[in-house]
Amino acid sequence: MKAILPVAGKGTRLRPHTHTKAKSLVHVAGKTVLEHIVDRLTAIEVDEFIFITDENGEQISNFMQRKFPALKCHYLVQKERLGPAHAVALAAPVVKAGDDLLVVFNDTIFVTDLAQIPQLCTEADGLIYSKEVEDYQRFGVNVVQDAYIVDMVEKPDTPISRLAQVGLYYLKDGAGFLRHIEATIAAGETVKGEYYLPSVFMRMINAGMKLKAPEIDAWLDCGKPETLLETNRFLLRGRHHIHGEVVDSVLIEPVHIERGALVKNSIIGPNVSIAAGSIIEASVIRNSIINAENRVSNMNLENSLLGDAVSLIGSPRKMNIGDHSHITMDQ
Repeated sequence: MKAILPVAGKGTRLRPHTHTKAKSLVHVAGKTVLEHIVDRLTAIEVDEFIFITDENGEQISNFMQRKFPALKCHYLVQKERLGPAHAVALAAPVVKAGDDLLVVFNDTIFVTDLAQIPQLCTEADGLIYSKEVEDYQRFGVNVVQDAYIVDMVEKPDTPISRLAQVGLYYLKDGAGFLRHIEATIAAGETVKGEYYLPSVFMRMINAGMKLKAPEIDAWLDCGKPETLLETNRFLLRGRHHIHGEVVDSVLIEPVHIERGALVKNSIIGPNVSIAAGSIIEASVIRNSIINAENRVSNMNLENSLLGDAVSLIGSPRKMNIGDHSHITMDQ
C-alpha cells in the first residue's frame, strides 16, 4: 500500500501561523498535525509515503527525516494550484500496477481502525470515509443506497444525506484510480477552475465501480484556530503527560508539557499543550496551545494559540482599593 498526502495547501484560515510554516506542521496536543496523521498510518503496512508539497516541501522532508527516518518517502511539488484532484494526480509516476492507495488530506486528524480496510473492501473497489454531521450544508456528502455510494452532492440544501466526506480515501486499484483522475482533468471537469475528487468518484461509479462510505469514529478539524483548539481538547482527553520541568506550579488535567519546556509559578490547564523550549512563568493558561521556544510571563491566557518563538510579557499590578469598589479589567 502507498499513501498519498497532499500537504501543499496555504492554510489561509490558520494565518498568521501558516505564514512561515506548512499548515501540517502546526502543533496540537503535543505533536504536529502531520505527526498525528503519520502515527495513524504507521499502524498499518504502508510501503511508501508520497507527499505532494508546495514551496514549503523542504520543511516537510526535514520533519519526516527527523521524526520518521525509517519510513520511505517521496516528495513531489504542486507548482500550479489546480485543486485536490490535480494534486493527487501528480503521484501517477510513483504508483505502479497492483498498488492500493490511501489518500489523506491534512486538514483533518481522523480516528478510525484502518486495519479494517480489507474487511470493509471485500466487495467494493474503494472506501470514501465519512462522518454524519448536523451542518451537512457545509460539506460534500455521500448518498448511499444498499451499502454503496450512488451519488455525491456538494453542500446540499436539503438533507439528502448527512454523511460528509472527511478527506480520507482508500482505493483498491491505485493506478486505475489515477487514470480516472487523468480522464476527469482531460475532460475539463472543474469547479471554479479547480479539479475535485467527487467528479472522479462519480466517473468511477458511472463506470460500474463500487464505493462504500464507512463512518469514522471522530473527525478532528485542524483548519482554523478555533477548531484546532477543539481538536487539542479532544486529543488531550485522558492524557496528562508531563515531560518537561514544573516548579511551584498547579497543573489542572489534562495538560501536555513536552521535554525541554519549563513552567514556574503558574497555573496551567485544563486542556493546555506546551511545546519544547518554551518557558512559562507567573502565568495562568487555560484551553490553549503554546508552540516551541516561547516565553510567557505574567499573563492570563485562555483559548489562545501561540506560534513559535513568541515573547509575551505582561506585568503584575499593584493596587490600593477601598471598600465597596467595583473594578473591571479587560485583558
